[in-house]
Amino acid sequence: MTVKLSDIADEAGVSVMTVSNVMNGKRARVSPATIERVLGIAARLGYVPNIPARSLAASRSHIVAALVPVGENNSLLVSPHTVAVVGGMEAHLRHHGYHVLLRGIEHEDQVAQTVRGWSLDGVVLVEFPDEQVDRLRVDTVPLVAIDSYSANPRVVGVRSDDHRGGRLAGARLADAGHRRVLFAGPPYQGMGVVGRRWAGFREACLEGGLEPGGVRAVEVLTSFEDGRRLGVRLRRDHPGVTAVFATADHLAVGIMAGIAEAGGSVPGDVSVIGFDGLDFGAYTTPGLTTIAQDMPAKVAEASRIVLEEIERGAGRSQGVAGPGAAPVSLGVRLVERGSVAPPGS
Repeated sequence: MTVKLSDIADEAGVSVMTVSNVMNGKRARVSPATIERVLGIAARLGYVPNIPARSLAASRSHIVAALVPVGENNSLLVSPHTVAVVGGMEAHLRHHGYHVLLRGIEHEDQVAQTVRGWSLDGVVLVEFPDEQVDRLRVDTVPLVAIDSYSANPRVVGVRSDDHRGGRLAGARLADAGHRRVLFAGPPYQGMGVVGRRWAGFREACLEGGLEPGGVRAVEVLTSFEDGRRLGVRLRRDHPGVTAVFATADHLAVGIMAGIAEAGGSVPGDVSVIGFDGLDFGAYTTPGLTTIAQDMPAKVAEASRIVLEEIERGAGRSQGVAGPGAAPVSLGVRLVERGSVAPPGS
């Protein structure tokens, strides 16, 4: 026999609307005791929600897409940062009764196609370049972009304070006495995530006494293997450099591996700082000193905003107007582990 919401409501002594709110994750106005009682009864009776029927009745799919830019035929779960963001987002949205559609995007036109094809309620863009976010013209669902400084009024950006993160890295290396340093990461022109990290890094290095010629940058893909190759050829291509600031932890760990492969040591010959604060940086030898983002907070903010914007959109459809969400910038901090020391230590 099919178990209905009314069956659960009768046994729990609450209204069908209360049961519906609990089962759909709308629990802000329901007491913890009632939530526990309703969920317990639903589990005992073997209640299974009819998702298509529920979506049709609510004119919602209860699906939020996590979209990640990828090259042709490439996997979208290569970056540890992407894995951390998508995993955390899925947990937040699942708790609120939403499903996450994970898809790689080879061209920005596929964003609008995915929204239409899956009847999405919202979209979270993960690691999209700002120039692509700027060109998006999707206005039927909320769009939240993680690590974005796009001025697109249709998109809400959630990011860390990348300029301050760069300053923390530059100040740490300058204070340690380094006078020839290298910034390693994707193209850094412009004022997106990487551009702000570079600007803050260079500012702090110059304020710390380095000459302009002592602060250089090299463009490298954000991957362990590309970092390893840079580490191997570091002494040949960048003679005199005694410290490297990498824009991602897995790039930094690759650089450390390449330095070791070429016969050097960290931090004895070259100091290395990463950016992200992911757990695996604590397991390298030496541990990776890094600029740590508050990843759980960033994921939570992106999830909160997309859910609030979904509800706001429902209000607008009923004639209730309201402003869109403001961009969010979260703090960063320096985490010392052992990969930074004075030159020639």
